[in-house]
Amino acid sequence: MTLRPLPALCLMSLLSACGGYGDMRLYPLSGPIAEKEPELVIPVNLSEESKTSGVITFRLPKPEKASCKGTWTSVAPKEISHERGISLGLSNIGGKIGNKTTDVGGINSGEIYAVCSDGTRVQGTFISGSGTQSGTGTVTDTRGNTYKLLY
Repeated sequence: MTLRPLPALCLMSLLSACGGYGDMRLYPLSGPIAEKEPELVIPVNLSEESKTSGVITFRLPKPEKASCKGTWTSVAPKEISHERGISLGLSNIGGKIGNKTTDVGGINSGEIYAVCSDGTRVQGTFISGSGTQSGTGTVTDTRGNTYKLLY
């Protein structure tokens, strides 16, 4: 009996517990954080409540090291078509009635908003391609910082 797969399984479970792909990242562009730590990357963890919204959590750095929690949401346009008709065939006697919803391709817009444990408010907008799990945007906070949002 060999235990070689065990370390790989442990590593995979740790990585999946930490988030993985789809998580957002904030890169300080201007303000006190960018002046003090321009190379800093702030990971934003996402949880998906639906395909178009969920909860975000992250931590802002010192001096007021604060944990933040909020919401992300994305507007995904849909196209709805209605089907009505009379059928004289043996299957579907009496007709068809139904609705069909499909995603519309293009660029979707979204927003994030969070409140931190020290009272800091963080808000921003982003865009993403339909059917993709990547996007870009700009975020600001009430501490005077501006961030690039990438995911």
